[in-house]
Amino acid sequence: MIQSMTGFGKHTVTFGNKKINVEVKSLNSKTLDISTRIAPLYREKEIEIRQLISDTLHRGKVEFSIWVDKDNVASAMPINADLVEYYYQRINEIAYHKDISLTMDWATLLRLPEVMTRTEVEELTDEEWTAASEAIRQALAQLTEYRNHEGAALQKKFEEKIENIARLQKELEKYETARIEKIRQRIIEQLQQIPEVEYDHNRLEQELIYYIEKLDISEEKQRLTQHLDYFRKTMMLNEPVGKKLGFIAQEMGREINTTGSKSNQAEMQNIVVQMKDELEQIKEQVLNAL
Repeated sequence: MIQSMTGFGKHTVTFGNKKINVEVKSLNSKTLDISTRIAPLYREKEIEIRQLISDTLHRGKVEFSIWVDKDNVASAMPINADLVEYYYQRINEIAYHKDISLTMDWATLLRLPEVMTRTEVEELTDEEWTAASEAIRQALAQLTEYRNHEGAALQKKFEEKIENIARLQKELEKYETARIEKIRQRIIEQLQQIPEVEYDHNRLEQELIYYIEKLDISEEKQRLTQHLDYFRKTMMLNEPVGKKLGFIAQEMGREINTTGSKSNQAEMQNIVVQMKDELEQIKEQVLNAL
């Protein structure tokens, strides 16, 4: 089944006083192109994160983000009480010895160096990484579900266009026999318009057969039918098929173009133009298929 390259997924898990948030979105791309924004605590796991993404998404332009929200108490900047007391005592001692009039408030003390500097170093525990990696997997699963939904819409569109091309190809048949007879009759009439010219009827028949064979589109029709069937079967495979469908569409285009160059009749060429239009819509949409 077809899967789109367009998708979005987001998941949040709670670990202690933290909320671990993961967001991932993807667009179409010829290869897998991953850009990441990773919270400092999880940067040591970037290689593992990228592996999780590549194992799941395979192709597309992927933007991945993981960040942490903490509750107000945990995120509040701590006050170094020992350092505040040290500053207070030293300032008072200096003021006393220098006989300096001193007025001091909390705002002044809190602005002193290192009083409100966070000094603890966070370490990523196995338990927290288990929670974070689960959030990543859930976000990727949500994105995959989104891709499947978009892929189903793509497949429906492709099936419609393939049926239209097959229908248009059948419409060509009613013009083929009449076209050959018209070409034959036109050549004979043009020869008859030339006065006092005698021609070898057997040779004319041979030349007509050669000329008509060059305009025959039976092989093009057969190959196009095979390509249409192959396109349908490929859509049903449980693997990334976007590139393969693109190659099949190119082959379909070759047969349609050759049919157009051999048509030599306005009605048939009009049908070929419609076939090209249907195929062009397939080519545009197949760029979004994984």
